[in-house]
Amino acid sequence: MNDVTAAGRSKTDWEIAQEATLLPIQDIAGKLGIPPESVEPFGHHKAKIAMDFVERRFADGPDGKLILVTSINPTPAGEGKTTTTVGLGDALNRKGKRTAICLREPSLGPCFGMKGGAAGGGYAQVVPMDELNLHFTGDFHAIGVANNLLAALVDNHIYWGNPLDIDERRITWRRCLDMNDRALRSIVSSLGGVSNGFPREDGFDITVASEVMAILCLSTSLQDLERRLSNIIVASTRDRAPVRASDLKAQGAMTATLKDAIKPNLVQTLENNPVFVHGGPFANIAHGCNSVLATRLGLKLADYVVTEAGFGADLGAEKFFDIKCRKAGLSPSLAVVVVTVRALKFHGGVPRKDLGVENVAAVVKGLANLARHLENVRKFGVPAVVAVNHFASDTKPELDATLEGCRRLGTRAVVCRHWAEGGAGAEALADLVIAAIDEGAANFHTLYPDSMKPLQKIETIAFQIYHAGDVVPSKQASDRLAELERFGFGNLPVCIAKTQYSNSADPDAYGAPTGHVLPLREVRLCAGAEFIVAICGDIMTMPGLPRQPSAESIMVDRHGHIVGLS
Repeated sequence: MNDVTAAGRSKTDWEIAQEATLLPIQDIAGKLGIPPESVEPFGHHKAKIAMDFVERRFADGPDGKLILVTSINPTPAGEGKTTTTVGLGDALNRKGKRTAICLREPSLGPCFGMKGGAAGGGYAQVVPMDELNLHFTGDFHAIGVANNLLAALVDNHIYWGNPLDIDERRITWRRCLDMNDRALRSIVSSLGGVSNGFPREDGFDITVASEVMAILCLSTSLQDLERRLSNIIVASTRDRAPVRASDLKAQGAMTATLKDAIKPNLVQTLENNPVFVHGGPFANIAHGCNSVLATRLGLKLADYVVTEAGFGADLGAEKFFDIKCRKAGLSPSLAVVVVTVRALKFHGGVPRKDLGVENVAAVVKGLANLARHLENVRKFGVPAVVAVNHFASDTKPELDATLEGCRRLGTRAVVCRHWAEGGAGAEALADLVIAAIDEGAANFHTLYPDSMKPLQKIETIAFQIYHAGDVVPSKQASDRLAELERFGFGNLPVCIAKTQYSNSADPDAYGAPTGHVLPLREVRLCAGAEFIVAICGDIMTMPGLPRQPSAESIMVDRHGHIVGLS
């Protein structure tokens, strides 16, 4: 592959994607045995899969092997987890294994902010990358509409006399927007006079943090989607009784807006292999996994399914195991932990600006972070291998130190060059994955039982995964947890919202911190998604844009092509 332009510079992800030869989406579907009549095209290279086909396949035949791709705590630039997921999927297909890849949909907020898109990179990409990163099949817009319809119905109910006796001070349902906009975190709504309703404090979350997003990703059918939407709790009455979406008769219209969004989306890699891209909850705010529907469909159609969970194993993998697998009855066969030399140096104390300079000692020191994540994954009974995602700045001594460190940790590892070489650069990883799965060592289990009290669940994660010394809830959080138990929600799993950059709630605590305090600031109930959100530290459910947002570099050229996406 030629990854250098005539001018001598490296090609951008966009340039590589534009040179790809894409197959008609019906041909990609055919590789998984999906008949043409079950493919609902969005143009030539995107499609949704009809729900009647999805439901028929759920009742048919055994499942393939499920492979989770996770990582160590990332640097702010990310470590290429999606790129590795795509590269491994391509490599397994090159090995003759029928493999489907399952990913989350990109959010516009990170695309225009700092993190960039979510289509992979280099020669391990999902295409069409520009359409995937911007709007795609409209799922996120539908989720935003459903969320904000419910918000409008709450305020409308109060305006027209409030027969449910909703306490305006205890409305918990927030509006959402698929954008990073710190100005909307806390607002006052209904200003402007009597005809506009009753002024109250309100706020926005980013769409990927909406409970509707979590519900879509955990639903197993259209009927299950409507059931979960009806159970959303939006407020309390003055007698502290919960008010649900069903009390406002909202679930039918909300389901109607999501009728097409619930259908899994199919696209392809640069090497023309099938990829389901569906749903996209944030991993540091929500549970960070693609939809149950897409994953289960992939398992029915392929020998291997490669999926990812957002950020490090302390966040994405824990939630994948304790929430998604628990709720969907999934049993992973293997985890691939992605590590980079630069991330090891970052956790070894090297400032971000100096990560391109060789520093073997920092690599060795940073291996403590990798060791922590490998330990975390094994606590769920899932074996793990390590993918060292190669960067051009990596030196041989640094790579040798990384591989030797993995050997000392008792973990098999290989250097992967899928960014530069596509699936061929991940064939050694594919061999490692196939061998590890064939050993049959997986004995998956969740970290805690449903019967454990919510605070004990939070403490179990904090002590066993984060190695915290204490969990300190605010009075507001303690009162809310007690209230949730009284109302019968104590059996739900917990979804901890915290920084992705550390095992702790402190984004500057790199490496493998121990004995720290996990501050439990706020507790939110997602009764429809069926989990409890524990907000720890300063994490925000509506991010802001950086000083120099990526949006400044995105434009449309004279040929109508979107450029500047990364």
